[in-house]
Amino acid sequence: MRARTDSDTQDDIHDGPRAGTAAPTEAADAAGPTAADHGPSAEADDDAEAEADDDTDAGMDEEHGIEDARRARWTAIGTGALLTLAGLAASLMRLTGSAPAFVPAAYALGAAVCALAALLGSRGRTRRALWLLIAGVMVMAIGDQAD
Repeated sequence: MRARTDSDTQDDIHDGPRAGTAAPTEAADAAGPTAADHGPSAEADDDAEAEADDDTDAGMDEEHGIEDARRARWTAIGTGALLTLAGLAASLMRLTGSAPAFVPAAYALGAAVCALAALLGSRGRTRRALWLLIAGVMVMAIGDQAD
C-alpha cells in the first residue's frame, strides 16, 4: 500500500472516486453514524433510549390529559351550578311579579337542565354537559323574551 500524495488527491477531485473504492455520499454523511458503524449493541442502546423518551412523553401527555379532564369537569360543575342558581332566582323573581306563568316555568326548566349538566359534568360527561348548558341557557332566554 502506498501513501497518498497531493497529486492523488487532485486526481480524485477531478476524476471522481477510483475503481474499487466507494466514496461516501453527502446524504450518508448528513445522516450521521449508522448502526453498522457502532455495532449491534449501539442499536439496542438507541432503541432503549427512544423507548424511555416515549414513556416519558406518554407520561407527561397522560398527566396533562388528566389535568385537562379535571379542569373541564370542574368548569362544567361550576358553570352548571351558577346557571342553576341564576335560573332559580330569576324564576322566583318572575313568579312574584306580573309575568305570565310561562316565564317562571321557562326559567325553572332552564335551571333544571343546567343542574343536570352540572351532574353530568361531575361524572366526566363534559361534552354532553356543555351542550346541556347551552340548551338550558337557551330555554331561559326564551322565557326572558316572552316577558
